[in-house]
Amino acid sequence: MKYPSMSYKNKGIEKEPLLIIPVNGEYLLAVYKGSLSEYDLLLKYRQMQPDGTWTRIRTPKHIHWAVDILIKMHEDENATRRFVDFLLNYWQNEVIPIRSESERNRLLDSNVLLDEVEIEAGKYLELSDKGEYSVKFLLLIAKLLMIQEKTNREDAYMFGKLLKSLKESKDIFKIVSTATFR
Repeated sequence: MKYPSMSYKNKGIEKEPLLIIPVNGEYLLAVYKGSLSEYDLLLKYRQMQPDGTWTRIRTPKHIHWAVDILIKMHEDENATRRFVDFLLNYWQNEVIPIRSESERNRLLDSNVLLDEVEIEAGKYLELSDKGEYSVKFLLLIAKLLMIQEKTNREDAYMFGKLLKSLKESKDIFKIVSTATFR
């Protein structure tokens, strides 16, 4: 399959991705060098539309991710809660900030990253046809957003706070507020 370019311009400067990951033939997830810290990561993606064309390059936001989880929760609460529990445990116990070029290169090894995500996504197959995004795509975005946050601030809390809010609350306004940093 021929994929569209994932390069984009920022303030007139062409930005090339460090890594491009095709996901399920439906998404292209690209990782770029960000600007918030030395090892900051910036995520962008394209999604294939029903007519076979690709969307413009988009930046995933916490709110997009949270809305999809809410849709999945509405469709299959038990499986989605297990998924959120897994991610909360990952956030609390496994995510470490990137502190060197070799750590970033190890993290961005697409084979390792995809193998890990494939194994985890297989545990939530009942969610694969729920919501907008595939579980595999959500896992990739979640893992990379978590690493991005902790790389930029070791005391980061937003993704963890969002996961706790999704786990503990049925108050959609609280969840949306958390996802939009309000």
